[in-house]
Amino acid sequence: MSKGNGFFGEFKKFILRGNVMDMAVGVIVGGAFTAIVTSLNQDILTPLLGVFGGTDFSHLTVTLGSGETAPVLTYGNFITAVINFLITAFVIFCLVKTINKLSDRMKRKEETPAAPTTKKCPFCKSDIALDATRCPHCTSQLEEN
Repeated sequence: MSKGNGFFGEFKKFILRGNVMDMAVGVIVGGAFTAIVTSLNQDILTPLLGVFGGTDFSHLTVTLGSGETAPVLTYGNFITAVINFLITAFVIFCLVKTINKLSDRMKRKEETPAAPTTKKCPFCKSDIALDATRCPHCTSQLEEN
């Protein structure tokens, strides 16, 4: 089997493609961003909500049954996860909105039309240079503007 062919060669080619590497970087940055949002929620927002609401969500539980082995639903952790999701979604929405707005501004600057370099001949209606004094098509004498 020659080098670069076969299953492992295809895998190497796949893994080294640009979009796969970009996706890997995105996943790593996304994981770090999730850790930041989770910390914001658990360390700052949940205690603040606990002060105003009198409850810390992470301790909300329901015991199903009785005894030491009874299952416990920690729905407070679920509420915290939902809050984390909503905060993450909101921050990502704001980032995407800002990036789109900046991108639109850059496109508008690029799409600014250039100053015209031609004008219409008043006699034959063909395009001629702005500084022309005689039409090259109908040879009419043009007025100076």
